Amino acid sequence: MLVKTFCAAVTGLEAVTVTVETDLSHGMQFHMTGLADAAVRESYDRIRTAMHNNGYMMPKAELTINLSPADLKKEGSSYDLPLAIGILASDNKVAMASLADFMIVGELGLDGHLQPIRGALPIAIRARAEKFRGLIVPRQNVREAAVVNQLEVYGMETLQEVIAFFNGTKRFQPMQIDTRREFYEQQEHFDLDFSDVRGQESVKRALEVAAAGGHNLIMIGPPGSGKSMLAKRLPSILPPLSLSESLETTQIHSVAGKLSRDTSLITQRPFRSPHHTVSQVALCGGGMNPQPGEISLAHNGVLFLDELPEFNRSVLEVLRQPLEDRRITVSRAKYSVDYPASFMFVASMNPCPCGYYGDPTHHCVCTPGQIQRYMNKISGPLLDRIDLHCEIQAVPFAELSKMQPGEPSSAIRKRVIAARNIQTERFSHLPQGGGREGARIHCNAQMTERMLHEFAEPDAASLDMLRMAMERLKLSARAYSRILKVARTIADLAGSEKVEAKHIAEAIGYRNLDRGDWAERGI
Repeated sequence: MLVKTFCAAVTGLEAVTVTVETDLSHGMQFHMTGLADAAVRESYDRIRTAMHNNGYMMPKAELTINLSPADLKKEGSSYDLPLAIGILASDNKVAMASLADFMIVGELGLDGHLQPIRGALPIAIRARAEKFRGLIVPRQNVREAAVVNQLEVYGMETLQEVIAFFNGTKRFQPMQIDTRREFYEQQEHFDLDFSDVRGQESVKRALEVAAAGGHNLIMIGPPGSGKSMLAKRLPSILPPLSLSESLETTQIHSVAGKLSRDTSLITQRPFRSPHHTVSQVALCGGGMNPQPGEISLAHNGVLFLDELPEFNRSVLEVLRQPLEDRRITVSRAKYSVDYPASFMFVASMNPCPCGYYGDPTHHCVCTPGQIQRYMNKISGPLLDRIDLHCEIQAVPFAELSKMQPGEPSSAIRKRVIAARNIQTERFSHLPQGGGREGARIHCNAQMTERMLHEFAEPDAASLDMLRMAMERLKLSARAYSRILKVARTIADLAGSEKVEAKHIAEAIGYRNLDRGDWAERGI
């Protein structure tokens, strides 16, 4: 008897419907076709044992299973449950009446319990798009899948429950989640706050500008000056995620298997901080079974690289393309996947190998050559893509000993949100897909060259100042664009419609690493 069940394969961030065709005939062999990997082929032993431990026997017949489309590679263990239900249905142990109405995914334990899978959210999106009535997933995945409305999502604990569901011997209720209400009622709470930071007002200002315009930023200063502490508090001043951004971010983390059992939506902007030993694959994504990397997990949030020169230079260079295009395409011999990568890049570094070059209280033991080699670990093209270069000094004892807390994150965040609202209004008239790669423009950092001429054209005085800076610092054309974008953000924070000379001057002040005399001067 031929039976069809339905599941899905996740490729990149999208899911593709897979039809599991199960046929029983005379004989004693087992065949599986459809480009299945080792984990899928091993499912036969898991299914046989799970069925036996739940009172069912594998049919004593020739069993042929085809996973269609046959030219799409099937990976992972999420095919266990649809395969088991197909085998039982072909042996008349499961009623076939409603099998065509549901997509089924899940990994089977040897005792018949269902184990969580990756990518439940994109699978649910595909199930709705294909007009399935419902989706059956392991209980641990039910909340993330249930955010997709107009789809009945059932979370099951065991193989027995799934059999009872299709046979109609037990009634189950689909998980109901009001996505919009859950999203808007979710209160953002941050454990880290800028009120804990004493002093460092100039660095706080740079972080505020970066948050207001979505700009990339690097902090340079001695050990213990507070670079990491400040960076970790950046999410507390970023504007809240929109519902569409939240769904997109949740989808990426779902595919990567990073969602906890009780999570339905990610409502806070991600903050990713990989160790300096991270590999290219871990950073940009890919692998034997393609997965999103750190830059995609930081989508709509912050990617923080502490001690930037300690990272392998070849790893850092892979950041150049996603920093420009805000997407990354991972191409290998057997696949090509596309991941979003629109993140704020924040980095920190010491000014020299010993960390104390230019520090007024510590003596630097590095030679100019050592300092230059240390700085050369970061390429010029990568520095060009960082909008703000911020120098930071250790806080004096007098500042540290103050009992009065600093300005809270909530106050800074209000100014950031006000500036972002100005930008949203500014770019609202642009057609959908007005940016690079057809993306919607959300903030000043994403402006194209044409938009710079429209929204950030400097006046005559500002242009003279900018020309002098370009000549003295030997800035590139890309650095010129970055200065204009940052100046536009500074003007937005000030509520100014036009970019004025004082805004340009502050933006130029954030290009410290463009100076050619770094190893010959004090900070």
